[in-house]
Amino acid sequence: MIEGGVDLIQLRGKGKTIGELVDFVAGLHEITSRSSIPLIVNDHAEIARRVPVECVHVGQNDDSIGVARRKAGRNLLIGKSTHSVDQAMNALREGADYIGFGPIFATPTKPDYSPIGLSGIKKVHADVNLPIFCIGGINLENLDRVIAAGAQRVAIVSGLLKAANITEYACKVKHLLLDSKHQRLNVKHS
Repeated sequence: MIEGGVDLIQLRGKGKTIGELVDFVAGLHEITSRSSIPLIVNDHAEIARRVPVECVHVGQNDDSIGVARRKAGRNLLIGKSTHSVDQAMNALREGADYIGFGPIFATPTKPDYSPIGLSGIKKVHADVNLPIFCIGGINLENLDRVIAAGAQRVAIVSGLLKAANITEYACKVKHLLLDSKHQRLNVKHS
């Protein structure tokens, strides 16, 4: 993933205890920090007290942003999963540094959530002044539609992890995102 140019790596240790994750997170952080890639730990803010990860991510049913900050015990970025524009607005008010917005499409990583589709992407970008990562079922086959709907950042899980060549897949995703960013900048400057 790093060789393919990903900008961030998030570790989701669903069903694992903090004790089970700490050593793994420490080893992974050594790898990501050598490449200046921020590491995000999902759910377990307490790990940030023991490993100098750059970010913690919480879901709607996890700790609040304030509780996560206290558990982390230090200043770091904290993001929140949101599944509607209203939840995104609440995360902004709660003090999130960024949000995950989705699932855009059906995904096995969020089986309990109905896909929200592409229609809310422009609205959430207009209403929420935070970095927004669209997530959920996004892959190379539908990324152009997600970008066309207004996404500026995406999180890809299954498509990337199931790719025959993860490095090549990440490069292609990065290329599409950079092309769309350059096009947006050119439109703004015209």
